[in-house]
Amino acid sequence: MTSVVSPSRAVFLSLAVCFLFATAGAQQNVPAKVIAVRASRMLDVNSGSIVHDAVILIQNEKITAAGASLKIPAGTEVVDLGDATLLPGLIDCHTHLMARMSDDDPQGYGLALLTKSQAFRALEGAADARVTLRAGFTAVRDVESEGSGYADVALRDAINQGLVDGPRMQVATRGIAAIGRYFPFHISPDLPDFPTGAQMISGADDARRAAREQIGHGANLLKVYADWDVPTLTIDEIRPIVEEAHKAKIKVAAHADSPDGIRNALTAGADSIEHGHRADRSSFELMKEKNAFWVPTIGYYFYAVDTAKSPQPHKYMQDTLDRTRQNISNARELGVKIANGFDPSSAEAHGKNSREIIAMTKLGLPPLEAIRAATTNASELMGWKDKVGSLEAGKFADVIAVSGDPIADVGELEHVKFVMKSGVVVKNEFAAR
Repeated sequence: MTSVVSPSRAVFLSLAVCFLFATAGAQQNVPAKVIAVRASRMLDVNSGSIVHDAVILIQNEKITAAGASLKIPAGTEVVDLGDATLLPGLIDCHTHLMARMSDDDPQGYGLALLTKSQAFRALEGAADARVTLRAGFTAVRDVESEGSGYADVALRDAINQGLVDGPRMQVATRGIAAIGRYFPFHISPDLPDFPTGAQMISGADDARRAAREQIGHGANLLKVYADWDVPTLTIDEIRPIVEEAHKAKIKVAAHADSPDGIRNALTAGADSIEHGHRADRSSFELMKEKNAFWVPTIGYYFYAVDTAKSPQPHKYMQDTLDRTRQNISNARELGVKIANGFDPSSAEAHGKNSREIIAMTKLGLPPLEAIRAATTNASELMGWKDKVGSLEAGKFADVIAVSGDPIADVGELEHVKFVMKSGVVVKNEFAAR
């Protein structure tokens, strides 16, 4: 049956459609709300200077202006933090948000893989992401999921969609290690399919396949284990991983403690050395030559050394701290870029990421350089210099605030009282005063 629309009804429908289009157009033309964050001080991480009577103007998630005594437009929503110091959101370049392993149980890693589903691991990751963000870390480079598969990709995407609170994430998915040379150790050979903490490979073809697979499943970077107690992956195994990563315009982070492991990773083209606890001066000379970053991950040792339960771990940690003090000196002298990374892997450690910044200052890195390791240097390592790492027009409005002067007392970063990500206030303890 054919229906007939009356002339009057047709006119009404036409007017209604025009009204809807006009309303939609008007809504699109309404400028986004302007937000101003105001405080007594702001640290300019580029110059190292303190800006007084600081104002940051924000619109559409981005900073439009930042400086001293800026004029605040009428109708602006003002967040007045009073006698506080503003900084860019901090960045941790070595997290494992999926890891909640026991520090006390030598079999804790294997037990976690045995008893926790990947779904549960993802929920743990969401909890860790939340406390990390509230600690003032608005971006992280998560350097492999520690046996939870591609759950880090799911967490990253959930954060991006606003389903859970957390920092911006770059994820390395499964990590790549030599067969038998990564956690869990001492598993019965009768259990060949027991889950592993990384994707285990042997040979260049295996390595290339793993790299392609991980990139295909959403990796933002790749992580290789160039050594453990001894060098593991060879140059010929690491090189195809680097080739595949660089073809995809992403970077390769290399777990490398020893001079030989560091040399193999850098010779193959890795972009950053994670840990480097047994590095020597030649290691840093090669890092400089290759323009690679160093991510020291020394905070855990610094805070744990005095609570070690037996002489052997105490000596190991103290020796590592002593070497790191010398290596920070070497890195500064040679001009090696240092990026911040805490390496938390237990429920207690997540959210305490600023301890890495503090530890580096105790081992000889000046406070401003330690803060840059967690801001400008970290954003450069992540390839996000145009997005985060400083309070400048055009960058995401990722802003934190502390009560005092973090240059005079870097310990202030353990007590971040205000966190904003993309112009949205996540935490504001100043408002409760």
